[in-house]
Amino acid sequence: MTRTLLFILTAVSLAAGPVAAQTPPATDRPNNSAINSSGQNNSNKPVAGANSFTEGQAKSKIEDAGFTNVTSLKKDDSGVWRGKASKNGSSTDVSLDFQGNVNPAK
Repeated sequence: MTRTLLFILTAVSLAAGPVAAQTPPATDRPNNSAINSSGQNNSNKPVAGANSFTEGQAKSKIEDAGFTNVTSLKKDDSGVWRGKASKNGSSTDVSLDFQGNVNPAK
């Protein structure tokens, strides 16, 4: 009887092992995307991080946000593209972070 019980417990634990070892899939969390693709900023200030946008892509993203005359773009030590641009006839400093957030200087 002890051998049968031991055999059954071993079989159950071996069968349950792979099920318990599976990890749940990653879930989307607010403000946690690598690139902001919703057309909305998820931060009202630039987020530091490794920025893979080229200068041309950064200029296009800033223009897509409604700015014109984008000039003097330079990537800073935090990975944020910074430059000058115009919006509604007013010139301002502007930034683009690795998530795609475009923010005027405040």
